[in-house]
Amino acid sequence: MDEKMFVEEKIGEIKETVGQNKAISALSGGVDSSACTVLAHRAIGSNMMAIFIDDGLMREDEPEDVTKIFSDLGIQVEVVNAHDEFFAALKGIFDPEEKRKAFRETFYTVFGREVLRSEAKYLIQGTIAADIIETKGGVKTQHNILEQIGIDPEKGFGFKVVEPLKELFKPQVREVAREVGLPESIYRRMPFPGPGLATRVIGEVTPERVSLVRKATRIVEEEVEPLKPFQAFAVLLGDRGTGIDEGQRKFGNIIIVRSVESKDAMTAEPTEVPWEILMSISKRITGEIPEVSRVAYEITPKPPATIEYI
Repeated sequence: MDEKMFVEEKIGEIKETVGQNKAISALSGGVDSSACTVLAHRAIGSNMMAIFIDDGLMREDEPEDVTKIFSDLGIQVEVVNAHDEFFAALKGIFDPEEKRKAFRETFYTVFGREVLRSEAKYLIQGTIAADIIETKGGVKTQHNILEQIGIDPEKGFGFKVVEPLKELFKPQVREVAREVGLPESIYRRMPFPGPGLATRVIGEVTPERVSLVRKATRIVEEEVEPLKPFQAFAVLLGDRGTGIDEGQRKFGNIIIVRSVESKDAMTAEPTEVPWEILMSISKRITGEIPEVSRVAYEITPKPPATIEYI
């Protein structure tokens, strides 16, 4: 793929499609949505508004980091705090697919409200080929594949969706992101699921449980950084295990560590993490997060597993 030619073509297509209308870019800080945001900004300038929905399910310091990066690129980002809405929607839900549906419905309710407020006619969205393939194949429902899940945004919310990257896989998107001038911290960034840390909490999603897995994920990412894996993260199980705290028996949470290698996220193999790194991860998680008593490393490839747990 000629990245320069692709960028020029997509800028032209966005400009032609949106015209003089306003558009909102759904920015999450991942490489897909970030590349789309820059493409749209180059195409329509101030007629594009970048919206970051802070759902309370992001990695540590995500809203601040994203707004700083895009401010440095001359793109202002509006952060919408929707913590309460997302946690209310996820309350009492344990089934993985129901969690995804609850997240999806809340996401588009919040975004639809922002679109109506801004009078935008278009939503720029970072859908990529793997999202479409996995949703159509029944592997898991990606929240951004609207036609597959029965949502018509034009009828329901009054806007049309523009998806400049829907024919590309992750490695190609990374090249596009680099071509449009995004920093390495974005174009080399590990994939992060649309529903955020809700996909890494087995059982009910609460602010307290998300906070716990957020801390564990930061530790995992820091420790495996020298290995540059495709994706690495922590998962909070729904059960507890026996531990020892200051000589006393306790029942603490269990964290699963997962790290995989992949080219396109369609298949994946577990990372061969050196023993000393795994031990450091375990000691840091149990030492820095008192609520955790056990840490395990997961080695299932995709297939039969998926990369994320939900």
